[in-house]
Amino acid sequence: MLGLSVRSFVRKVCANNAVQCYQLKYLAVSTRCNTLSRLNVRREKYTDASKYKGGKLAGQRQKAIASDNDQFPAEDDETLEERNNRAELIDDREYDTVASSAMHVTKQILNVQHVVIIQPYIKWGPRKNPTKPELLLQEAEALVRSLPRWNIELSMKIPVETLDKRQLFGSGKLDELKNIIQTRQESGTPLTCVFISKGTLTYSQKQTLEQAFRLPVMDRYSVVVQILRLHAVSMEAKLQVALAELPYIWSQVKDQEGSSKGSGRIFLSDSQRQMLQLRERKLRNELTAIRSHRELLRNRRRQKNFPVVAVVGYTNAGKTSLIKALTEEQSLQPRDQLFATLDVTAHAGLLPCKLEVLYMDTVGFMADIPTGLIECFVATLEDAMLADVIVHVQDMAHDNCTEQRAHVERTLGKLMHNGERSLSPERIINVGNKIDLVPDPTCLVIEREGDKQPDYGRLHLISSQTLVGVHELLLEVERRVLMVTGRQRIVIRVPMGGAEMAWLYKNGAVTETAADPDNAERLLVNVVITEAKLQQFRHLFIRKRN
Repeated sequence: MLGLSVRSFVRKVCANNAVQCYQLKYLAVSTRCNTLSRLNVRREKYTDASKYKGGKLAGQRQKAIASDNDQFPAEDDETLEERNNRAELIDDREYDTVASSAMHVTKQILNVQHVVIIQPYIKWGPRKNPTKPELLLQEAEALVRSLPRWNIELSMKIPVETLDKRQLFGSGKLDELKNIIQTRQESGTPLTCVFISKGTLTYSQKQTLEQAFRLPVMDRYSVVVQILRLHAVSMEAKLQVALAELPYIWSQVKDQEGSSKGSGRIFLSDSQRQMLQLRERKLRNELTAIRSHRELLRNRRRQKNFPVVAVVGYTNAGKTSLIKALTEEQSLQPRDQLFATLDVTAHAGLLPCKLEVLYMDTVGFMADIPTGLIECFVATLEDAMLADVIVHVQDMAHDNCTEQRAHVERTLGKLMHNGERSLSPERIINVGNKIDLVPDPTCLVIEREGDKQPDYGRLHLISSQTLVGVHELLLEVERRVLMVTGRQRIVIRVPMGGAEMAWLYKNGAVTETAADPDNAERLLVNVVITEAKLQQFRHLFIRKRN
């Protein structure tokens, strides 16, 4: 239809003008070719990782060096094909059907849910959780409350001997739970799902419990994925969440194949298996490109000589609030939610010595989350692992603060094991946040477990809301940054209005200038500068003068 309409238009307009007719015919053919080309671009589906090699990636590198945006990729950098490919990965109906069967996750996250929470805990033995069951249940409830319109109808903690039994609970306890849930169903609001607060349930455990309760059963992995789906805003975060779902689905399929019954609810056809395998390859290729882009951003920051301060901590410890207090960036809007931050973002701030630093806001940690879920965020956590200084934020108002701190330190230790930099004590600043919510902050004591936990120095008590202790923390950040990066404070005498002054402003952090009392034509400049830049200054100005 497009070709015919253009042809008729050309005949009608160009009847008396051969030259104009030729030009319009050429325009019509060119327009039709361009239109078909765009349609072909839409139809073509990316399946080969080689597209990210060679010239294409080189072009992206040039754009990355020219751009200050830490998101990947910038909208102007994306081709139509790349946008369509990523959109297809996120919106895939065939995949959504499989994910819904395996995890009970859905695109309609905001639908009303009436949830029963069951927190199993081991009563005694070496596998007993050091955290009290009451605190475990509180965290499970906080997870559910992070989802809008998800209502907790009933929550309970149940002791078990082991978490590996097929039906998880003993026969008597399972019958008791069935009766409780059935009575609640008949007398109150109809229940929609049961949340078993265990990292990952095996397929056989989930199948047994669903048959007993006659309700969908979700574990911590499934609920966390729901929260991540809700909070994923950027394309990078969406891709990471999509990849995090696949290990869980594969584990459920493997459990089903290994079961003796062989008649499970989850069954994958050959085409669905191929779809999952292809999806995983595509997602890993996309995240590999993200990793390359982040490496370029880090290299650019190194070239500009920006010190980097990573802010890490347990989820909802107040990392974003602390960065807002340190940078006074009013556009930051912290949220009192678990996993509110999924993207690592850079925020510029000034130290008291006028040195500019970049604060990196990172993804929060959480206990009892399978490693497969965390590994998908390694591309973003690398910014924390390679930072000059790490600020570990801890929620002092939380009853389980000590165990949260220990979990973050253990996780950082694992991430740093194969990293380029060691987790040395001089790089770590421990910050106790939310002291405005503590009745008596002077009584706060962090108990160290002997030699099991590394001692990273004293705790800096602050409140990101009232700004108590923030200035003292800023001075400590400055001291650590100068020490780790090899910068020094010196006073340099330079000619007034000379090229030396402009060079120092560009390559160092000038904190103060004053007239030289001994020579009216010179200035005394207080500057923070690296040893390499100081040698460069001497070579450019002092040696030449001599």
